[in-house]
Amino acid sequence: MAKGPVLIDLEADEPATDVSQAPPVPDITQPQGHAMQSAVRLATRKPSALAKWFWGLALAVIGAAASVAAWDFATSLVARAPVLGWLVTGLISALLLVALIIAIRELAAIGRLSRVDGMRRAADAALAEADLAQARAVTTRLIAFYKGREETRWGRDRLIERMPEQFDASGLLSLAEDELLAPLDAAASREVEAAARQVATVTALVPLALADVVTALAASLRMIRRVAEIYGGRAGFLGSWRLTRAVFVHLVATGAVAVGDDLLEPVLGGSVLSKLSRRFGEGLVNGALSARVGVAAMEVCRPLPFSDRHKPSTRGMVKRALQGLFSKG
Repeated sequence: MAKGPVLIDLEADEPATDVSQAPPVPDITQPQGHAMQSAVRLATRKPSALAKWFWGLALAVIGAAASVAAWDFATSLVARAPVLGWLVTGLISALLLVALIIAIRELAAIGRLSRVDGMRRAADAALAEADLAQARAVTTRLIAFYKGREETRWGRDRLIERMPEQFDASGLLSLAEDELLAPLDAAASREVEAAARQVATVTALVPLALADVVTALAASLRMIRRVAEIYGGRAGFLGSWRLTRAVFVHLVATGAVAVGDDLLEPVLGGSVLSKLSRRFGEGLVNGALSARVGVAAMEVCRPLPFSDRHKPSTRGMVKRALQGLFSKG
């Protein structure tokens, strides 16, 4: 080949394109529901052993210092002004009594959650072994568990009446679901849908940094506590946090924190995330993930495992929760 200079013609026959008129580059990054995923990571994070020792020793030292200071304050006040000193001593005693009552209620709440978990495990074992006797024992425990709740009276009476008609474990536990747990499932589903709407709305409309994460975590905590109360597992502060960790660990273990178009497809149809604004898409995905957290809470807090007929549909719950936030046109 011949070597030589190459002539490059810089003049173009067509006019140069105005860069300012070019369409904007689309944001191809799909919403991922960062708020709910951050909330899940915060709730499932395990503290290190060193951190546990630090906080345990810090609380012990602070408690000892506060106790000694209160004792010295009360005794010195009794020596200077007996009437006022004994009055303050009575107030301190009342405070300790209230703290003791709160501790007892926390222990009772944790015990109630353990009862729910025990019934669910026993029901799983009865279904796996097709053990009718064990299923009858679980059903009897379930009836006794809801004995103090008036809204379950009709279902309990129906269940007691029809129990002798069942001759296999799955049929008996299905009857318990139909008569006793179905109304509670509906109430829990309404709580989950309300929490999903709240998370979606706040994420879409509030642009403040970390506001969506705080809202997602607070709404999830309140939703999980309400679901537990509906199923009878009332929890205090420590019990609620323990229950929340159990729900989020279950969520992570089942892989339900993954994001995909299937979350919102039943609401908008088609490839929805590519058609939404970034902020609005994040709101919808966070709301959908919140619904998944709610379904996990129902599975953890329910005293019986879900049968195929009663298992809640996450997609249906997302559709009911988010369909009022926008129009489909």
